[in-house]
Amino acid sequence: MPPPADIVKVAIEWPGAFPKLMEIDQKKPLSAIIKEVCEGWSLGNHENFALQIADATNFYITEKNRNDIKNGSILRLTTSPYQTAVQLHERIQSSSMDAKLEALKDLANASRDITFAQEFINLDGISLLTQMVESGTERYQKLQKIMKPCFGDLLSFTLTAFVELMDHGIVSWDTFSVAFIKKIASYVNKSAMDTAVLQRSLAILESMVLNTDESTYTIAVINALFLKAPEEKRQEMAHILAQKQLRSIILSNVIRSPTAINDEMAHQLYVLQVLTFNLLEDRMMTKMDPQDQAQRDIIFELRRIAFDVECEPNSSGSIEKRKSMYTRDYKKLGFINHVNPAVDFTQIPPGMLALDNMLYFARHHQDAYIRIVLENSSREDKHECPFGRSSIELTKMLCEILKVGELPSENCHDFHPMFFTHDRSFEEFFCICIQLLNKTWKEMRATSEDFNKVMQVVREQIMRALTLKPNSLDQFKSRLQNLSYTEILKIRQSERMNQEDFQSRPILELREKIQPEIMELIKQQRLNRLCEGTCFRKISSRRRQDKFWYCRLSPNHKVLHYGDLEESPQGEVPHDSLQDKLPVADIKAVITGKDCPHMKEKGALKQNKEVLELAFSVLYESDEYLNFIAPDKHEYCVWTDGLNALLGKEMTSDYTKSDMDTLLSMEMKLRLLDLENIQIPEAPPPIPKEPSNYDFVYDCN
Repeated sequence: MPPPADIVKVAIEWPGAFPKLMEIDQKKPLSAIIKEVCEGWSLGNHENFALQIADATNFYITEKNRNDIKNGSILRLTTSPYQTAVQLHERIQSSSMDAKLEALKDLANASRDITFAQEFINLDGISLLTQMVESGTERYQKLQKIMKPCFGDLLSFTLTAFVELMDHGIVSWDTFSVAFIKKIASYVNKSAMDTAVLQRSLAILESMVLNTDESTYTIAVINALFLKAPEEKRQEMAHILAQKQLRSIILSNVIRSPTAINDEMAHQLYVLQVLTFNLLEDRMMTKMDPQDQAQRDIIFELRRIAFDVECEPNSSGSIEKRKSMYTRDYKKLGFINHVNPAVDFTQIPPGMLALDNMLYFARHHQDAYIRIVLENSSREDKHECPFGRSSIELTKMLCEILKVGELPSENCHDFHPMFFTHDRSFEEFFCICIQLLNKTWKEMRATSEDFNKVMQVVREQIMRALTLKPNSLDQFKSRLQNLSYTEILKIRQSERMNQEDFQSRPILELREKIQPEIMELIKQQRLNRLCEGTCFRKISSRRRQDKFWYCRLSPNHKVLHYGDLEESPQGEVPHDSLQDKLPVADIKAVITGKDCPHMKEKGALKQNKEVLELAFSVLYESDEYLNFIAPDKHEYCVWTDGLNALLGKEMTSDYTKSDMDTLLSMEMKLRLLDLENIQIPEAPPPIPKEPSNYDFVYDCN
């Protein structure tokens, strides 16, 4: 008689014991079966155990997959997914390199199982791994030369575990920092990196791009690869991205999207803009070789386009005649060295980049190029604008404005949409600006002696137009049309007048009188904020940000009340619920940044620049500290200002300076409202003489 369909015959293994043959009733709860197995081997706490498939997969048996067990299957009794996750979570943080390596290897294998993965992720395991990638592996890189195989395996197993955990789809790919992306990209671009690490890094970057709706991450990945790539590979990367029409995609789907661009996206676009312009650095720092015929042919091409002449063969005319003709034409083109203009391009910067721009202008804006050259070459009144010299100096200026060759700033969001509207945006930028320079030169009726003055005005015109953030090159050109030399003079005059008004002696005296009042107002605001209190996070070396504490100043400004909280509060926390007190009279000093004791103790926090900038400590008694990490820069400024005010010290934060400027400016304008269009005297008016009689006085009584 065949066995019932719900009964499965299996063998169950347990290390150090003979396997057991057992019939499993699929109708019974899995926990009851595990309990029965444990009792057979006299094992207590059956809830700490689980069953696995005894093959290469080691998958856990759950209520969902238990029906996959077949007759004759071999199972293994093992620790539960939760217990295994807890053990591995502790082991991968071991200080021993060998123990850590073994733990990461076990984690990489275990992470393929979704049941284990869920438990490990619940323990904040993903955050722990990303923190290890961002900063934890730094100290091992110092040992890379003497322990290279070990380092490669360590990183390889870390990334393998990360990939396996993420593949289950439990955690979104949108949750990772740009710092993590940059770190992964750095592994891709290291020439001597372990093959397994390279494969895992590429898999992570690919998944980030494919599995996120956030285009910010895609651009961040591209930027990270650009930043970490060797210089010789950046041009190749740029060519590949151009073939993929990256610029057009960003313009259509990001810049011109109806969704507003947030700060992080603006920063990534700024970084991409800087890195794209930095591709020009090589040409900017390359001198022209006056003996290089190919480079000299470019100058011949400029002459040919401008004057519609062909290069004469050697047989036509004497050498002296040809030299004289070339010298005349090179003078008309505005070069400094009329005999050998190649010498003009030996100055770096801008080097060969200036010649590239001139040739682009001549070929792609031929009518404008010919008009500028002929217009100035035919003048005899010393007011001609030298095209060659102007182009070289303008190229140098544009490189300075766009900071070509400098690394992008960490906190800047200053991208210009117009540079994403054309594949050759720098060259088109130059073409617009060289025509502006020629126009401004004529408006100023400049001569060669005024060259530097013209360049200063042109720089101001360009900077003012860029400040308006035009959406296209045509819009930029239109803005420049409205910034003529006459308009620049008006703007300068207006700004000068405003500045002079506020520098007069009576105004300065009024500012000095008002300033202490404003400072007292700021001080009271800071102390009021301290009385309201702030919730701070407790950040451990593992960066488990799940504990909170609250601190507030008493209404009489004499005591700091503080204490731990179970969760982030909604609103203010009453004084009586805060267990600890610190009298303000006992406070000796306020310490900030890297000098704080909690920044010196915790290596991981010490490496985190953002945390360093938010850290401050209160020193009291002989050597006791109350340590803070502010939730943001604003709260950091409020608390350091408030504590310094309590100690009678100066409030020096950026926030105080900003508040002082804003409030002082507003108060000055309010007090001067009645003086509109009235000239403020330098000295007080004289006191008039007493009247001859007082008959005009009316006695109200």
